[in-house]
Amino acid sequence: MRELNADRPDKTDCPFTVDAGHYQVELDFANVTYDRANSGRGDISSRTVEIAPVNLKVGLLNNLDFQFVFAAYRWERTDDRRSGVVQRKAGFSGVTPRFKLNLIGNDGGLLAVAPLPFLNLPLNQGNLGGNSVQGGIGLPYAFDLGNWDLGLQTTYRFNHNGSGDGYHTEFENSVSLGHQLVGKLSLAVEFFSSVSTERGTGWSGTVDSWLTYQVGPNLRLDCGVYIGVTPAADDWHPWFGTTWRF
Repeated sequence: MRELNADRPDKTDCPFTVDAGHYQVELDFANVTYDRANSGRGDISSRTVEIAPVNLKVGLLNNLDFQFVFAAYRWERTDDRRSGVVQRKAGFSGVTPRFKLNLIGNDGGLLAVAPLPFLNLPLNQGNLGGNSVQGGIGLPYAFDLGNWDLGLQTTYRFNHNGSGDGYHTEFENSVSLGHQLVGKLSLAVEFFSSVSTERGTGWSGTVDSWLTYQVGPNLRLDCGVYIGVTPAADDWHPWFGTTWRF
């Protein structure tokens, strides 16, 4: 099999697919999102906890895999500092089926590229996730720089408007760079940007960092944090997770 590659823990997906006939589990054991109140969002703070969000993959062909993304349980709390209203939601928000088709570089070479179309299907348990089908396509690509891992991605999302009917487009771009620290331990950093065409929505930017430990050829552990650097981004999002192939 090829070297173990995963679409986690960064927001930059990898352009490599799971080997045909094999399976891969990529999950957070748990993660937390915290966003403090600020005047740009109406003085509303929020906290979110997800239990075992997972991406289940199966290799269909040498260059094609199918992925099924969902979170087993999600809990949200929002506090409106102006009105004093506290809202709590909990449940199962929905599922996201995806396909990844590697076009070049799956088995080596300077450049690897793979389109990644996806569809968000809401289940709206506990008023989570809304009622609208959304989707888009990502284009992750990576360069082989020897001891450095360089990944980039551009994603186009077609999301339902936050208020009213209709859809808008969101444009995401990210770049990540990783390097082996010592032995099986590696460090990586990433910059992520999301710009929405919906009126009144600011651009979201985060600086992310994480550690990975390669337990074996088919098992990896990771932990890290996304840090928001713009008012529209969540302030903190730490996690601890794993990738397992079989």
